[in-house]
Amino acid sequence: MYIIGENIHIISEKVKEALANRDREFFMDLAVRQVEAGAKAIDINLGPRKKDWAEVFPWIVETVETVVDVPLSIDTTNVDGMEAALQKITKAQPILNSTSAEPERLEKVPLLAKKYNAKIIALTMGTSGIPVEADARVNIAVETLIPRLMEIGFNMDDLIIDPLVLTVSGCQQYCPHLIEAVRMLQYAWDPAPKISVGLSNVSNAVPNENRPLINRVYCAMLMGVGLQMMIANPFDQKQNDVIRWIETKDTSTPLARLYNKIAERIANSEEPQMEDFDMSDPEQAAIWKTTQILLNKVIYADAYLMN
Repeated sequence: MYIIGENIHIISEKVKEALANRDREFFMDLAVRQVEAGAKAIDINLGPRKKDWAEVFPWIVETVETVVDVPLSIDTTNVDGMEAALQKITKAQPILNSTSAEPERLEKVPLLAKKYNAKIIALTMGTSGIPVEADARVNIAVETLIPRLMEIGFNMDDLIIDPLVLTVSGCQQYCPHLIEAVRMLQYAWDPAPKISVGLSNVSNAVPNENRPLINRVYCAMLMGVGLQMMIANPFDQKQNDVIRWIETKDTSTPLARLYNKIAERIANSEEPQMEDFDMSDPEQAAIWKTTQILLNKVIYADAYLMN
């Protein structure tokens, strides 16, 4: 699994404070620790920075590249900020996160990626928003995103499609369709495009104590349909265990067997069955309940594990 570390994100109060103070040590430490935890790239999401982008984006790039050599993913809606960051990058091939099928972004961002030899994450989202159905998301990729990149002579090996994970809290109906979108995208074009998702988005607005469980169960499901790249938290050791168990087909413990079974079921277009779980084990029972909300079989509530 190619993990793009998610932890330099403006939604974090610590990141917000460190940015306001231009605390280089904070960002250098956070970047190094993510790489040490297994991140293969670092996502940098500081928001649009409409007032200070010309100073902030070069500053953060220089700060992070002082201590790590991995690719930086420039995660912003500010196209000028993207370019300011790209001009400063001196190490690994960067990633632009992101374009969408919205005409203005699709006009500008791919050209920027080509100019600076960057990879590009392209979201299956158009002017009317994010469709629920998997085939509609795949159609955006095949009919709009890929043709635009081919039109400008973009290196298609540098294209990464993101079919967009949405939260189980409020957008529950999207969750099973995203799994199928990841499955279908691998057969929608030849050669198959790379696919990435923002894993933690599935648990946005969920109580903090339940977020890691939802993330790692969804991770197992997505690995079942072949996901090999994601923006995620590299510090989540239990999530890293799930990834390792599935990648190595490790079934040496009950939990390892269970997560492999979940991935196997989803790979075969089957739903996990209650008999796959030891319901006398509270941890396995919680995983079962989590599969049910993620497949939209049981309506999500913050207290779903208590039901």
